[in-house]
Amino acid sequence: MVKGLILFLVLLMPLVAEAQTRTVDPGDLMLNVTLEPMDYVPFQGEMVLLTIHGIYRRHITLEKLEQPDMAGLNWMQLGQDHWFESMLDGRPVKNMRRRVAVFPDRSGQIVIGPFLHHLTLLDENNRWFEHTIQSEPVSFRVEPAPATDGWWFPVRGLRVSDNWSNAPDQLAPGEGVLRIVRVSALGASPDMLPPMPELTSPSALIFAHPEKRLVDLTPQGPEAVAFWRWTIKPRNDTSAIVEPISFSFFDTRRRVMQEVVISPQRVAYGSVVPVADTKPPVPEPFALRRDLILVSALAAFAVAAFGLIGSGRRLSLNALKQRWSRLRLVRALRLAGRRGDLAGLRRAGHALDRLYPADADRTALLMQLDTRIYGPAPSSLDGPAFARALNRTLRYPTANPDPRKTAGAAAERRANS
Repeated sequence: MVKGLILFLVLLMPLVAEAQTRTVDPGDLMLNVTLEPMDYVPFQGEMVLLTIHGIYRRHITLEKLEQPDMAGLNWMQLGQDHWFESMLDGRPVKNMRRRVAVFPDRSGQIVIGPFLHHLTLLDENNRWFEHTIQSEPVSFRVEPAPATDGWWFPVRGLRVSDNWSNAPDQLAPGEGVLRIVRVSALGASPDMLPPMPELTSPSALIFAHPEKRLVDLTPQGPEAVAFWRWTIKPRNDTSAIVEPISFSFFDTRRRVMQEVVISPQRVAYGSVVPVADTKPPVPEPFALRRDLILVSALAAFAVAAFGLIGSGRRLSLNALKQRWSRLRLVRALRLAGRRGDLAGLRRAGHALDRLYPADADRTALLMQLDTRIYGPAPSSLDGPAFARALNRTLRYPTANPDPRKTAGAAAERRANS
C-alpha cells in the first residue's frame, strides 16, 4: 500500500510541476532573435534576414510582440507570425516564429534592440496575469555602398522579361504595339528598383505609360516587381529600330556587379519587307509532340465527361469546371515540384486540400512543407517526391468544398497579400 502511494506521488510530480502558477520560471518562456548566417559583411541597402523565435511551456491567453525601434534600418515583415508545436526534452511546447527582412540605410555598426513579447498567462486560480519576456539585442556591421556610375541595386536574384502585345515587325497600317518589360528582384523592396528607363528611337513615336510596382512576400525575402510599359508606332511607312536599354545590379550571392542589357528591336508595318528571321524554326518532332499533348488532354477531358454521362450521373457545367480546376492544380503542383518552387508547391497544395476531404497524411505533408519554408533555416525539399506523395492523398473529390477551410484559406491569402 505504501509503495503504491509513493509511486502515485512520483507520477504526479511532473503534473504538479507543469501546473499553471503565478511564478514563471526562466525556462518556461524564451525569446531569441538570430541573424541569418553570413560569411561576408553586407553593404548598405543589402537585405539581411532576421528570425524571431519564441518557445513557450505555459498556456498563453493573449499575446503581442513589440518590435524595437529600427534605427538605421528599413524593414519588412515576411507574412504573419507562424505558430506551431514541437517536442522539447520529451514534452510538447508551443513555438512562434516571425521572419523580418531589414535593409540598413547607413554603414557602420547596426544594433537591433530587444524584442518584447507581452503575454497574458493563467495562475493556479485560473486568473489572468500579465508577463513580458524579451530577447537579447543583436548587432552586425555594414560596409558603405560601393561607388557606381548608376543606380545602387543589390539583389539576391533578378529576372527580366521582355514581352510585346503582337509581332512588332508585322503591324497593321497605323497600328501601335505595346511593349512590357517585367523586372523581378528577390531581396529588394519596391523603392530599391531602378527608375523606369527612357526608351528611345530615331524613327518611332514612343508613348511611356505610368510605371507599376508590386511586392510579393516570400520566405526568402521580399520580391519586388516593376512593370515598364511603352506604346510604340513607326513614323509614316518606315521601319524603326528601338534602341537597347540597360541597367546594373549587384549580385549579393556572387558578390559581383552584373549588367542587364535588353536588346534593340525592329518595329515596322507588315508592308515593309522584314529582315530575315534569326530564330530557328520549331523542329517538327517538337511541334508534333505539342499537338499530341494537346489532343490527349482534350481527349482525356472528353472521356471523363462522357463517362459521367454514361454512368447516369448528371453532368453540369459546374462539375466540369471543378474537374478542370483539379486537373490544373495537379499540373501546377507537379511543375512546382520539378522546379523546386516551395512557394508554388504550398499554393497548389493548399488549394487542392480545399477541394478534397480531410486527410491526415495530406495534413502532415503540408505541415512538413510549412516547417521547411518558415523554419529558422529554410531547407531544401525533394519537390517531385513531395508532389507525388501529396497526389496520392487526393481521393474522392469534394463537390462542395469545406466552407471553413475555404474561409481560412481566404484569410491566409489576405494576410500574405
